Formats: sequence, structure tokens, C-alpha cells
Amino acid sequence: MRRLINPYEDKKMKTPNTLAKLFLMASTSLVFTNSFVANAQEADSLIDAIAGGKAYLDERFRVETVSEDAKALNATTATLRTKLGYKTGTFKGLSGVIEFEHSTDAGIGDYNNGINGKTAYPAIIDANHTEVNQAYLAYTGFDKTTIAAGRQALNLGNQRFVGTVGWRQNDQTYDSVAVINNSVEDLTAVFGYVWNVNRIFGNDHPNGDLKTKTMTFDATYKGVKGLAIEGYGLLIDLDALGVKALNSKTFGIRASGSQDVADGTKLLYAAEYANQTDYKLNPNNYSANYYNVELGVAVNGFTVKAGLETLGSYNGAAAFTTPLATLHKFNGWADKFLGTPATGLRDFYGQVSYAVKDTGTEMDGTNLTLVYHKFKSDFGSIDYGSEFDVSVSKKVFKQFTVLLKYANYSADTWSSDTQKFWFQVATKF
Repeated sequence: MRRLINPYEDKKMKTPNTLAKLFLMASTSLVFTNSFVANAQEADSLIDAIAGGKAYLDERFRVETVSEDAKALNATTATLRTKLGYKTGTFKGLSGVIEFEHSTDAGIGDYNNGINGKTAYPAIIDANHTEVNQAYLAYTGFDKTTIAAGRQALNLGNQRFVGTVGWRQNDQTYDSVAVINNSVEDLTAVFGYVWNVNRIFGNDHPNGDLKTKTMTFDATYKGVKGLAIEGYGLLIDLDALGVKALNSKTFGIRASGSQDVADGTKLLYAAEYANQTDYKLNPNNYSANYYNVELGVAVNGFTVKAGLETLGSYNGAAAFTTPLATLHKFNGWADKFLGTPATGLRDFYGQVSYAVKDTGTEMDGTNLTLVYHKFKSDFGSIDYGSEFDVSVSKKVFKQFTVLLKYANYSADTWSSDTQKFWFQVATKF
């Protein structure tokens, strides 16, 4: 388990024994997608805790198109995803969340959703589904410790190893227990155990659920200004015979942060290393390394970053894998590297983003992002191709966010040329 998805402002927690405060504290290592920020005070009774909770609604409508040279037909779909949930209050340190998720298509276009058999079309993995997305209890009765158990939406660190795959219309959630402790100043320690992964494919897919015995550990230290240092471990043990090749043991360390270098200018930096070996009946005997080095600068609304991410290969026979990650966030939005090639992957990337604010115009609240990737193998110097991604988002009427997003992958010796386009409107209440 690792640091929060994005570098939120540091918050040293003086009294983290309430659930709301502890989840804010846990931003250094663990995020529950729906935190209990509204439940800062103990209720007088169990009935009061249940009645005094908060309901929420999350709606997201999306049109997606995919053109792929390897497919004879183009794919198009329009889907609406709804989340309806309830967070209870806290009574004697105990509180809970129940959340339902429903996704349906509008009957527009044709696409391969992984279970409809339309393999002549490119894949858009958003099958119709209705399910309990989250159902868990959390206990904060121990000093500076939270224990949460049940079905949870877990985004660990930057989601490179464990995430909810929140871009798709069906979350990846985890039947799990997590223990978060902050007894030592500036140090957050986390242990997690997962026994089932509810994947994005839905319950009708043969791999919609993965039974597992997965453990994760993390220690994150933030006692140095502008720097977070994390050590972590992830032991993945999947039960199904068809996925044993994904069983792995990973240990790593990450350092990241920012420093003010001039008035209004920040230097951004991150460096990470991990080693992965086969684990628990994996048929491959291998050892592979992961590296990520990134430098950037933020000034006047602009953020410019460049980096190199390497998922290493073991002599071209097996590679570093991240099967529980939010993979859409990494290695290009066209999703051409959801599985690491056996020859590994080196991703040279550059990103420029701009947030419009304080202009006094209708453009305030607009965010623009441009990303370029150059892909090569780690073993054999194979040219995999390149990708250009762009997105524009804007909040409108205070409650809605509109997104336009485009990905263009140009193949070389891997996969085929692919273009994807998305139009999305999202809101939360």
C-alpha cells in the first residue's frame, strides 16, 4: 500500500481517533473512495448513527468510440453509470457504508463488452450490470487506528499496484480488511488482506471475480518537508488456475514530493524502485525490476512533467506485472499495455497541463492536458510505437463536469493503430 492518488497538501493529524480525521490522515497511504467526512462526531445511539448518516448519488454519462486497424468495424456506445450510497454516522467507534452501482447502455452503436460475443468490434469493457459496489464497516475504537472490513473501493498510492479502475463504468472493488495505524508521528503504517477482487467485467464474465489471498503492507514517512518516503510490499496469490501466472511478490520504495524554488514556482520530483518475483504456484520462475523517475515544474497554472517508467523483463520470458492496478492511468489512454509484454516495457513520457483560474471569464475551471508516450521493450530494444493523448474538462453549473478526451496510438511492432474518443458528463450529489 502506498501514497495517495495525487499529492494532496500535507495534514499532520493531532487527534486522528475519529473516522473522518483518520481517513484524512490516511491520505499518505490509503484512500477509501467514500470517506466519512460528514461523521466527525459520535452519535448518542445506534439508531441516531444510522438515521444521521448521509446519502449520496454519483451519475456519469459517457459516449465512447474506438477505431482499431486490426478490427473490421468501429465500436460506439453510450452508457450511463449510477452510484447510490449511504454513509452512516459513528456510534461507539463503529460506522458503515452501503453503495449500489448500476450501468446500462443506451442501445447506441455496437461494441465488444467482453461478454456479448461481438468480437468483430473493438473492446469497450462496460457491460450492463447492477451490483453492491461497496458494503463495509469501519471501527475507530482503538487509539490512532482504524480497522475497515467488507467490500471496499481501495485506491492505494497512485494506483500503480492496487486501484479501482475508476475510469471504467464498473468499479474494481475489493472484499478485504485494512488496518491503518498512526501511532508514530509522521509515520503511517498499513496492513491489508484481500480475499476477492470484483473486477470491471461484471459478474456474468468468467473472470468477473477473482478469489485470492493477497496481502499488502506499507510504511509512509512524511517527517521531511517536501518529501514522502514509502516502503511497500504486495503479495498476490490468485486461486484460479488460468491466472496463476499473475501471482507475484513485490517489494519497493518510493520517494516523491515538491519544493518551492521561486515565487509561485514548484519543482516536482519522484523516484521509485521495486523488485518482483514469482509467488504461489506461478508457472514462471522470474525476477524483474520496476523503475520510475519523474521531474516536473508547476508555475502559473502550468504543470510540465517528463519521466521514464520501466516494467522490466526477465530475459524476454516473463515481465513485471501489475494486475490489480488502475491501468488506464498509465502507459497511454488507448490501453494498449493493459498486460505487460514478456519483453517488458519502457515508457518515455512527457505531459503538459494547464488549469485556467482567476481570469474572471467563462474559461475558469477549464483543465487541459496533453501527453506523449514513446514505447519500447525492456528486453531486445523492440520499438512498440508511440501515443498522443489530449483531454479538456470543465465544471459547469457548479455541479456538472464535462470531459472531452482523445487517444491516438501509432503502432510499430506491437498491436495496431488505434484511436479512441470520449465525451462525458458527470455529477455528484
